[in-house]
Amino acid sequence: MNYVKIQGFESLVKDTKSNAIVNTNKTDFQLYMKRKKERNQTGDKLRDVCKEINTIKTEFKEIKSLLIKVLEK
Repeated sequence: MNYVKIQGFESLVKDTKSNAIVNTNKTDFQLYMKRKKERNQTGDKLRDVCKEINTIKTEFKEIKSLLIKVLEK
């Protein structure tokens, strides 16, 4: 592959074949991947909490309808 250094950036190069910007600093890349994984985990936790909230809402609606039926008798 042919890389051209990007002026003003020590660890960035441009792949002349695909025009992609590539970071050649492995530490930066590992840090990026760690942060990405943490964001994904946070997103997963948020989705789980939303599912739990929706389940609780459904259960409360069911309880409310049962209470209304009991009070009507």
